[in-house]
Amino acid sequence: MSKVAVVTDTNAGIMSEEAAAMGCFVLPMPFMVGEETFYENIDLTQKDFYERLEQGTDFVTSQPSPESVMGLWDNLLKEYDEIVHIPMSSGLSGSYQSASVFAQDYDGKVQVVNNQRISVTMKSSVRDALALANAGKTAAQIKEILEEDKFNSTIYIMLDTLYYLKKGGRITPAAAALGTLLRLKPVLTIQGEKLDAFAKARTVNQGKTLMINAIRNDIVTRFGNDFSPENITLAMAYTKNDDAALVFKKEIEEAFPGLKIQDMDPLSLSISCHIGPGALAVTAVKNLHIS
Repeated sequence: MSKVAVVTDTNAGIMSEEAAAMGCFVLPMPFMVGEETFYENIDLTQKDFYERLEQGTDFVTSQPSPESVMGLWDNLLKEYDEIVHIPMSSGLSGSYQSASVFAQDYDGKVQVVNNQRISVTMKSSVRDALALANAGKTAAQIKEILEEDKFNSTIYIMLDTLYYLKKGGRITPAAAALGTLLRLKPVLTIQGEKLDAFAKARTVNQGKTLMINAIRNDIVTRFGNDFSPENITLAMAYTKNDDAALVFKKEIEEAFPGLKIQDMDPLSLSISCHIGPGALAVTAVKNLHIS
């Protein structure tokens, strides 16, 4: 049986201690501040990031360098036969395209997965990859299974502010000013490749209700109308909003009796720098049944 290593990046929200416990390997995502480079969860913590962000620091997201990616692969291939590499969604970063090019030099030993996920749904894919490897699947088989399964997940994110979308040029200053005046709480969604607008809420409570109803609708229409824990896993992500996230966790679990939030993680900094603090996200994944 082939010995398969599973690699991802910090966009999956997996910290080093958790990675060691899970048995996977994590590349830190780099961020540029002027001429300085920082690495997520190494010399750029969540606390440092939000302090700098709220002071007006401009972060530029980047991809892991070829040296860091291939250096990790080379070291792993001394112990493992193959590698499954799971980067963030190809619609949100060029990491997948770059890793695919690098992998061409590895004679099929490195399989790069276009899983089109981020944060806790990406972590779910890492768990699936590890389970598939333990079940004896090859790296190529794992890649195929994960890519066939990629749309069996859904994410909804409510923003607390429009400032960072405006700053990044993703909405016009006029739209941001109007939204701020009306105190709108935009709800965004990720359904595969891109982060898109979903709805506009007038209040936080309305936004949370919109997201819960959207998750319920996805389970009914896309995930087989089966609300059992054998079929569905719920998870959450948030940006610098621990107390509000705990409140929302209770509300979600009350809305879906029998289902528990598996993960409640800080949202990856690659997304956070575009949406700012105070965001809440809820996700659902249709469970992959492994035989």
